[in-house]
Amino acid sequence: MMKNILITGGAGFIGSNLVRRLLDDNRSIICVDDFNNYYSPLIKENNIKQFLSQKNFKLYRVDIRDFNSLKEIFSSNRISRVVHLAARAGVRPSLENPLLYEEVNLRGTMHLLELSKNVKNFIFASSSSVYGNNKKIPFSEHDNVDKAISPYAATKKAGEVMCHVYHHLYKIPISCLRFFTVYGPSGRPDMATYKFTKWIDEGKELLRFGDGHSKRDYTYVDDIIDGVISALDKQFEYEIFNLGNSHPIELNYFINVIEEELGKRAKITKLPTQPGDVSITYADISKSKKMLNFQPKVSIEEGIAKFVRWYKSSK
Repeated sequence: MMKNILITGGAGFIGSNLVRRLLDDNRSIICVDDFNNYYSPLIKENNIKQFLSQKNFKLYRVDIRDFNSLKEIFSSNRISRVVHLAARAGVRPSLENPLLYEEVNLRGTMHLLELSKNVKNFIFASSSSVYGNNKKIPFSEHDNVDKAISPYAATKKAGEVMCHVYHHLYKIPISCLRFFTVYGPSGRPDMATYKFTKWIDEGKELLRFGDGHSKRDYTYVDDIIDGVISALDKQFEYEIFNLGNSHPIELNYFINVIEEELGKRAKITKLPTQPGDVSITYADISKSKKMLNFQPKVSIEEGIAKFVRWYKSSK
């Protein structure tokens, strides 16, 4: 039997980009996704339709909360590595439905860990949100992250802790990757890059929370995929890595770059800062550079240009 890589959330934005890259590299992929309605499932269907005819790709429409279905997938496929990307995403929605976030992001992660005691490598997608409002910047993997400010962030921190438990007990090699605001073609419609581009393009009001001086470490999806594959192909006992661009971009400048690409001006509506939002994210990537040979290459200007080209072509 062929050794397979299991990718949860494989029909999502990051997942489908990872699947494409690994299939191009002739790897064998088992994709698990529940196609939930957090955003239109048709977007995910579109993300993966090109893979369905490939012999190295197998799709299971399964919710990671369904332990028995996951168990069946593990027992009927020889899974050597796991990339666990599936999660309920988004800081703001987690404030409205924290119990769902706990169920999917923590219990779902435990299901996968419980079934992965014999895998060669387990990659867990964590988030820069675990840093909360840490005052020390850039954020380092050595920083204390015990003060989450959203249920989403808390579930990601809890996931990292549970990963350590399973590494300690069962010696599973695990890398937890803290993603910093990933954007690019096929980006999720609930993310700022997509929403702002759509609002500006359609001449609708752009809702800006705060004074526009908040900063995010926007990271282009191809750079993130480079980091994920590096972690997948190496093997560590238990490590946490920041995957970010390490160049925080002010919100007002971010909007300006999109305006320039579209050749249109934004109609900005100013709103108060949202609960759960942080003022800055900024990745210290020295550890990832050293251990993963991680080198983000795409600038915000280049990345937004690529995104806007995709956005226009997909309308």
